[in-house]
Amino acid sequence: MLPSRGFRLIAFAMGALWAAGAWAAPPADLDARVEAAMEEYGVPGMAISIVEGGENVVAKGYGVRRLGSSEPVDADTLFVIGSTTKAFTAAALAILVDEGRIGWDDKVADHLPGFQMYDPWVTREMTVRDLLVHRSGLGLGAGDLMFVPRTSRSRLDIVHALRHIEPATSFRSGYAYDNVLYVVAGQLIESVTGQTWERYVREHLLEPAGMPRSTTDVADLFANPDRAQPHARLDGRIRGIGRQEMLDEAAGLPQVIAPAGLLASNANEMGRWLSIQLGHGALPGAGEDGARLFSEAASREMWTPQVHVPIHPAPAPIAETTPQFSSYALGWGVQDYRGVKIIEHGGAVFGMQSVVVLVPSLDVGFAMHINSEDGVVLKGLMYELLDHYLGAPRRDWVADFGAFKQARVDAALDALDALEADGKARGRSSGKPLLPLSGYVGAYADPWYGPMGVALVDGRLRIDFKRTPGMQGTLAHWRFNTFRADWDDPSIEPAYVTFGLDAEGKVDRVTLKAVSPLADFSFDYQDLLFTPE
Repeated sequence: MLPSRGFRLIAFAMGALWAAGAWAAPPADLDARVEAAMEEYGVPGMAISIVEGGENVVAKGYGVRRLGSSEPVDADTLFVIGSTTKAFTAAALAILVDEGRIGWDDKVADHLPGFQMYDPWVTREMTVRDLLVHRSGLGLGAGDLMFVPRTSRSRLDIVHALRHIEPATSFRSGYAYDNVLYVVAGQLIESVTGQTWERYVREHLLEPAGMPRSTTDVADLFANPDRAQPHARLDGRIRGIGRQEMLDEAAGLPQVIAPAGLLASNANEMGRWLSIQLGHGALPGAGEDGARLFSEAASREMWTPQVHVPIHPAPAPIAETTPQFSSYALGWGVQDYRGVKIIEHGGAVFGMQSVVVLVPSLDVGFAMHINSEDGVVLKGLMYELLDHYLGAPRRDWVADFGAFKQARVDAALDALDALEADGKARGRSSGKPLLPLSGYVGAYADPWYGPMGVALVDGRLRIDFKRTPGMQGTLAHWRFNTFRADWDDPSIEPAYVTFGLDAEGKVDRVTLKAVSPLADFSFDYQDLLFTPE
């Protein structure tokens, strides 16, 4: 009997994928393509790893480590890999699960004394798994201002502050990406093992994985001369447009957030990480019965979808990137592209961006890192590589993502223009604050962030976020009781600061909102509510 039409279509598709991926070489013009995209968008340096069938077929650097220097990026140049670190934190917990020291569904409070969420019931029910899957009920990026762009807090301080962050939704009812619970996961590892996250990951994950140059420690990163420097565009009306400039790396990489996004690695060693992931925990070259970093059961657990990620159809010209399903697992996103399951995660941290992509059905994976915030290049090359391995027609995805970004930038600038025009129409430029400037001066505090002060210095209002070193700025009157905060450090997103008055005309609350419609969600000003101390 002949196979059914459906069976024949499936067999054909599987055969096509195997032919396209299993023995496919990297694109013949990969170097030229990468260099052209970098030049077009002004990316200083880039590192790429590609693994096929367990073999690292590409481990290469492009460009320079920093603008104004001729020092090249090579396969050993360290890049901070941002939130792709989350998969390492999940793997560290998986090792503890394999050892029987914790369980994925153990209660966090049983392993981490002092852990407390806003809601006592959520405190009792929160599991180790819940720390990793963005379904806690916290809002998008909630609590990030405790450590973005820097902080004087310890990891334990952040755990204790967590109880003051009000949820945005009910527990486990939906998806909202956060970093703060990965910081909690790092503290849980220390509570269980007696080792800091940094030491545990180094000794139990990086060293056994054959990744000795990769580091969990900012001080070690800064001591390595072969490292990429961060860059960004800060002199335009909004972040992301204008002139590329090098950032002060010491000003935006707080050690405390390492479990959420601060591991540093290179093209050679990320190739090993890709091989381990595609090998379901087996160390490269170990064979079927060889050494493992974590068990196959742990690998399945980390790749199993836990929460649905809402799908928002992408507009033209990138509409074809819209997945049919999208979910989050343990430190990984799981979705489809052209009908094929993709395991992936992106990362962005202070002047650097990364993406890690696995295609298990083809035994192919790749990682890319840049030392700037020009994500158009990363996303475009990501889809060009996926199309290559899936045997899809060639397409200039870099140009398509460039057009998509430009449309978003244009819309954001139009929104700022409209706001400015509205302000002028309402007499903002000739208006005055409702109080004398001295009336806004005071010491304020937010329950989860902590103290903030407003002072009058040389006739101008100055704002100071006390727990964020260097986060001071000048308040310029906007309208009524709202001022615009422009920070001394231009890498910090400007904010509107609104002073609310009580019945006696005294300040009884202060709220904030990011100025830029495209501000990174980690500047979660909208979650703050300062009141007089």
